Amino acid sequence: MKILMLNYEFPPIGGGGGQAHLALLHQYANRRDLEVEVLTSAPRPGFSVGQFASNVLIYRMGVHKKDLHFWRRSEVIEWLIKAQSCYRRFVRQESYDLVHAFFGFPTGWLCYRTARTLPYIISLRGSDVPGENARLKLEYKLLAPLVFRPIWRGAAALVACSEGLKGRALKFLPSAQIEVIPNGVDLERFAPADPGPGDAGPSPLRLLTVGRLSMTKRLHLLVDTVDLLRRQGCNVRLTIAGGGALKGDLERAVTQRGLGAAVQFLGRVESEQMPEVYRGHDVFVSASMQEGMSNAMLEAMASGLPIVTTRCEGVDELIAENGVVVDDPRPAALAAAIEKLARSRAALKSMSVAARKRAERFSWRATADQYMDLYRKLAGGKT
Repeated sequence: MKILMLNYEFPPIGGGGGQAHLALLHQYANRRDLEVEVLTSAPRPGFSVGQFASNVLIYRMGVHKKDLHFWRRSEVIEWLIKAQSCYRRFVRQESYDLVHAFFGFPTGWLCYRTARTLPYIISLRGSDVPGENARLKLEYKLLAPLVFRPIWRGAAALVACSEGLKGRALKFLPSAQIEVIPNGVDLERFAPADPGPGDAGPSPLRLLTVGRLSMTKRLHLLVDTVDLLRRQGCNVRLTIAGGGALKGDLERAVTQRGLGAAVQFLGRVESEQMPEVYRGHDVFVSASMQEGMSNAMLEAMASGLPIVTTRCEGVDELIAENGVVVDDPRPAALAAAIEKLARSRAALKSMSVAARKRAERFSWRATADQYMDLYRKLAGGKT
């Protein structure tokens, strides 16, 4: 089979959607039954091609990128215009069996235009499904009725990365047929830290959150939670890994509350360093209002970190005895859940063991196999 993959963001640009795509390519690398070509973006203007594996080529159409974590509307339009001509040339010159697009928009717009001659799959990732993303409210209002729906309806298959995201997508388009293929995690790279000597519990309790510094992640809520816990006498520290537009606002909030010693900003961390970052903490915390399925949460679980999170898509599949899902997105509720772990070493250890065990249900190999089955189905059983 020969597959064309499309993604408007791919490492080093973007977040979870690009990381998930990269993980899939590692699973597909050097397979004899599959040839893959990827059309994606680059942070500087120009066109380049790279050999990812013997059977995988990556074409990068560069744009004038200002921030690796944040897409301005002008950048999205620039990439669409440039990528469209490249995409059409690929389709004319090559014989693909199907197209696999990450994100219904903007990426899905390209393959929608050739749906009559080439079937396409859309992997819904989260931000491309209308919901509570504050930054994208205007896009949802303007594009959803006239653009999103036709793209979804034209797809040979729609895939969500969690049951929660599928539910949100069905609210937008109830007639859609949506499959669920969850994210995976590299269980060898991400593993629990070796237990330290003695029986003393961690002091302070080391909290970690990972992701873009955006309004959707509600990081101010986590800062407020740490402030409340400290005022209640609970010894906690929070590490924030990730970059984004809200870094300055968050740093000012930390300074105003006198939390400089309790909140650390790591900025953007290279993926190679993340396993050690997880192993250097005790609990993963999240206040995100909207997700598809959090890669960071899966990596934290594989690293043996209990999870404390506000409710959003994807957590029902990930959280059971390994963490706490808070329905009330306010500092008091989050603080209460975190304090229980800070006060009980036994509960922390039990949830840590459960986190790793639950993460073992998810693997990128299983995710890749499910996509391969879908490819074969749409390509008429071709191998």
